Amino acid sequence: MGFLTRIWAIAWKDILAELRAREMVLSMFLFGFLVILIFNFGIEPGLREMNLVRPGVFWSAFIFAGMLGLNRSFAGEKENDCLQGLLLCPVDRAEIYVGKFLANCVFTIVMGFFVFIFFAALYNVDVLAVGFPLAVIVVLAAVGFSSVGTLFAAVSVGLKARDVLLAILLFPVMVPVILAAAKSSGVVLDGSGLGSAGLWLGLLLVYDVVFFSISVVTFEYVVEE
Repeated sequence: MGFLTRIWAIAWKDILAELRAREMVLSMFLFGFLVILIFNFGIEPGLREMNLVRPGVFWSAFIFAGMLGLNRSFAGEKENDCLQGLLLCPVDRAEIYVGKFLANCVFTIVMGFFVFIFFAALYNVDVLAVGFPLAVIVVLAAVGFSSVGTLFAAVSVGLKARDVLLAILLFPVMVPVILAAAKSSGVVLDGSGLGSAGLWLGLLLVYDVVFFSISVVTFEYVVEE
């Protein structure tokens, strides 16, 4: 098996397992929808500052719904005593990380697109006008979110309070992603193109590259503990 084949085998295992169980997928979609719905009831209709509020609503739903997926990233192997077997496979630990990262990234991107559909319907967003620019932002944010989230999910998987610990570890590190995604999507929702959000998109891209590289290198030491 080649390098890419082994990575895809690990990613496909996670994707197929979750699609069969449907527990995580349905939970992510439902939770994202409920977050947007609650914000919709809490915001005064016709608010003049609505353009300032909408990016925060969307990315709050994205982050909180995405956390559900990260919590399940290694939980299946841990609950079924398969984590040690996965680590004993004759593959590099970095390949295990990348496979897990790809699976998390796929679920996060798909969840982000569904959340955007709910968001567009409730907040009168012109999908045709801003759909593609926001899709680019969602993909970049999902890569950064999944890069760090997969590593921290491995750190917290063996602990009883892993859900709480994952949030405590992840949220401070995710501040640049949340800030850049909210600012760039705010520019797009105001009617400007991606070019106007170039600085924030650059920050997202740099974050993705730096933290993905760090996570690949450190994952081996994390799972050894």
